[in-house]
Amino acid sequence: MNKDLKQFIIELISTKEEQNEQFVKYTFYELRVKYNLTEQEANEVLKISKDYFQNKGYKVYFTEERFEYQNANRMVQDNELMIAIKE
Repeated sequence: MNKDLKQFIIELISTKEEQNEQFVKYTFYELRVKYNLTEQEANEVLKISKDYFQNKGYKVYFTEERFEYQNANRMVQDNELMIAIKE
């Protein structure tokens, strides 16, 4: 992984936590279109983010996985790549 991608991931994680510490969401649009990442780069972002959030006590879910949030059963939608919820 190149240094620029590593720095981008660190900054993205930090931004996500500042926006909402309890509920973090990565979308296809955000990673592939807005930030213009390749599929490989987007997968690297998801892999590192998953490890980071799991280590901080989050439950992590990927596209089409079911989860419960605010007493409602939900599913990660097709346009959502990853959701992390603080326990």
